[in-house]
Amino acid sequence: MIDKTIASPAEAVSVIGPGSVILIGGFGEVGSPIELIHALIDQGTRDLTIVNNNCGNGEVGLAALIGSGQVRKMICSYPRSSNSRLFTEAYRAGKVELELVPQGTLAERIRAGGAGIRAFYTPTAAGTPLAKGKEVRTFDGCEYVLESWLKADFSLVMCHTADRMGNLTYSKTGRNFGPIMCTAARTTIVQARLIVEPGGIDPEHVVTPGIFVDRIVQVAEPLREAELIAQGKRYP
Repeated sequence: MIDKTIASPAEAVSVIGPGSVILIGGFGEVGSPIELIHALIDQGTRDLTIVNNNCGNGEVGLAALIGSGQVRKMICSYPRSSNSRLFTEAYRAGKVELELVPQGTLAERIRAGGAGIRAFYTPTAAGTPLAKGKEVRTFDGCEYVLESWLKADFSLVMCHTADRMGNLTYSKTGRNFGPIMCTAARTTIVQARLIVEPGGIDPEHVVTPGIFVDRIVQVAEPLREAELIAQGKRYP
């Protein structure tokens, strides 16, 4: 029987090479696969393009990955937040590029990548600097901007429960970007709080089917970004 479980976060991310495009799940800290990100930092893989809702906070997780100098480009909606110092410093120093994408457009570009939709029109960003260099058409008297899909080499996602075949469930808002990111990457790597045997998840509760998942590692007690920041922690 198919078994996609991996022994450790380090082994799970070992397939990620230099220059990879990576979708990383999470809305702020909710659903952020911190253990996988920290394993990627330990691995030292560089020249990465990261797609995420934001640029991380404090000096842990995604922010620490940026601070380590491993990220060449960020594609995100919220590059600045209350504790996003490391990205700000790297960007001002010219060490990291930024592609700013409105959040709804970001989600739809990822969904389109997973669905095989090469491009779509949206009124979001029409008439703004974000539409510069993009095709604009008028429908029913309104301007629409042509946006392309977003696909990646890898996705790093956090879920609540997985079975060994890769079927996933999520906890409440931890669901955010995870399901669409799983569909839009060639290889999906998941950290799960709990891994059960096939049949241990009610089929009606499966959010991400196992066909979209390649590697699963159990992290029973995942780190929480807010707690690490409050404790003044940094990684590594």
